[in-house]
Amino acid sequence: MSEPSITPELIAAHGLKPDEYQRLLGIIGREPTFTELGIFSAMWNEHCSYKSSKKWLRTLPTTGPQVICGPGENAGVVDIGDGQAVIFKMESHNHPSYIEPHQGAGTGVGGILRDVFTMGARPIAAMNALSFGLPSHPKTAYLVKGVVEGIGGYGNAFGVPTVGGEVRFHASYNGNCLVNAFAAGLADTDKIFYSVASGVGMPVVYLGAKTGRDGVGGATMASAEFDDTIEEKRPTVQVGDPFTEKRLLEACLELMASGAVISIQDMGAAGLTCSAVEMGDKGGLGIKLQLDAVPQREANMTAYEMMLSESQERMLMVLKPELESVARAIFVKWDLDFAIVGETIAEDRFLILHGAQIKADLPLSKLSSSAPEYDRPWLPTPPAAPLPALPKITPIAALRALISSPSYGAKNWVYEQYDAQVGADTVVAPGLGAGVVRVHGTGKALAFTSDVTPRYVKANPVEGGKQAVAEAYRNLIAVGARPLATTDNLNFGNPEKPEIMGQFVGAIQGIGAAVTALDMPIVSGNVSLYNETDGAAILPTPTIGAVGLLASLDYLIAGRPSAGDALVLIGATHGHLGQSALLAEAFGIEAGDAPPVDLAAERLNGDFILSARAHIRACSDLSDGGLALAAFEMAEHAGIGLTLNDSEIARLFGEDQARYIVATADAHALLERAAQAGVPAAQLGHFGGDQINLGGDCAPLAELSSLYRGSFAAALALA
Repeated sequence: MSEPSITPELIAAHGLKPDEYQRLLGIIGREPTFTELGIFSAMWNEHCSYKSSKKWLRTLPTTGPQVICGPGENAGVVDIGDGQAVIFKMESHNHPSYIEPHQGAGTGVGGILRDVFTMGARPIAAMNALSFGLPSHPKTAYLVKGVVEGIGGYGNAFGVPTVGGEVRFHASYNGNCLVNAFAAGLADTDKIFYSVASGVGMPVVYLGAKTGRDGVGGATMASAEFDDTIEEKRPTVQVGDPFTEKRLLEACLELMASGAVISIQDMGAAGLTCSAVEMGDKGGLGIKLQLDAVPQREANMTAYEMMLSESQERMLMVLKPELESVARAIFVKWDLDFAIVGETIAEDRFLILHGAQIKADLPLSKLSSSAPEYDRPWLPTPPAAPLPALPKITPIAALRALISSPSYGAKNWVYEQYDAQVGADTVVAPGLGAGVVRVHGTGKALAFTSDVTPRYVKANPVEGGKQAVAEAYRNLIAVGARPLATTDNLNFGNPEKPEIMGQFVGAIQGIGAAVTALDMPIVSGNVSLYNETDGAAILPTPTIGAVGLLASLDYLIAGRPSAGDALVLIGATHGHLGQSALLAEAFGIEAGDAPPVDLAAERLNGDFILSARAHIRACSDLSDGGLALAAFEMAEHAGIGLTLNDSEIARLFGEDQARYIVATADAHALLERAAQAGVPAAQLGHFGGDQINLGGDCAPLAELSSLYRGSFAAALALA
């Protein structure tokens, strides 16, 4: 089959700008073949090369005594004691999920699970952070249904519990939903596998499912804005099979135990190309591939298609040759393909053969380490305008406005479609706060959360970036966990626009300050840029996934308030309403500054909660919706009434940071301890009865509970 000639139109279609193409010509000294153009396009696109974000990502704190492996590998590795490690990462599958929600979201789950088990970890938990357009938008309900079914269908069938996440709605996501998938696994610290190839003449082995044409060009598509040609991009979405992935997991873990693996890498974005280049580049080696040996499920596949396919459930491995028969037998047993498709070579070459023809012959190191890197111009976000005078509203009317919104109503319609109990180690399932999973066979547990408030980030990227980390920290503290480390999923618009790049830079600065102050280094992550449709960007959404450790399950805070328990507020209240949920939901106003984040207060108040856990029956951090929403959710979850002694709207619904509410049977002892620790604390009410009473404004709990639990499905007309 003759290859197309290289034209300016073809170069542009591959996402390469004219100056980048000139750079390519300078590296290879000739015109590329069609396959070589595809390889450069895949390796140099934003999704794989981080060319707009590398400069700023390097400023993030990534080390600490708990960190075994930070960014640069498939996932981050953090020590949890006793010779064990938690391995975790978060990644986006935004563009594919908008084009084809079920497969896009499902393969996002599959890809992040492979990132974890390719390092030798058995997955124990998954989360997802989802952002959709307005419920009234004609595509939103279809996307929500497809994405949730895709996540549930893949995770449930694979057998990993989904224990947390978030769902939000905003007009900025109308044409570009966000699907951020998180996975965590457990491994022994002396049995972790990396992707650095070593040794010359070592077999390069293809493992897993066969290669098809699904997903060809997916990474390049993920690095472009959307427009009215979106339906033409459907073939770039991968198709997943969770049952094959489950077999691949078991085969890989058995293979790793056999001692046959030198290095291993999952085939994610840009498939065979990216996995081979990354393994070779990290080891300072070249790679030679013979594509005739690649297992194929479609006829007459070209070299270009095989190199750029993003077919799922595939791995690439460098193998100890003397153990080839052992390794092959494992994959035959699990009914998966095992094919030697190449070898490591001493020269700095990426040599691709198909039949007797050389389809690509490139300097391998230049594909990864010499990708373009940009210091994009950026503009700081201007200070937010002051808040306008707000309309009057009663406390119960304000609460109703929040709990009737799908962003703040109960998400039971979503999480009831996920299996949270598979594996039988889930201690705290989705529904309220961080998820908690027992470390199997021990008395320890791990807590998981994901957080960001995009309105804050847009108004004030630095404070918004800090707040995303601080809220994740508080969610872990509120279940009794000591925060360990974070992963980030940085979702932004077009970085070539200085104001968008300014949002990115500010958020990175805020995140960096917060993870330093709270001792939660970033150990892995993903950047998703060009989240725009017809020139309109999403809200900046730097999602923070965080993991915390309970050294003993005795430390768990997961009770529910009982009648007569006092409600005690920990932290200082000033009544900050700028960019609050109340303004957005009750009045349709997005104005004012984000709440300032005092990181020293976050640390002080968090340490106090952990030290005082013996006096705490239930705990929740305060974030969107402030005191009133958090107190209502705690009461509703327990099926019990609530009385708050304050009727001031700003104090009830303000979103000041570094705050928690706790239910306690011994308010006196708790307040005394707080005074000794120098932590602001006050008893603001109590639990009991069947009414929600906000400063004398009352409504029946049953009525509000019905509204809260039905609002999500009602807003989206979901059965």
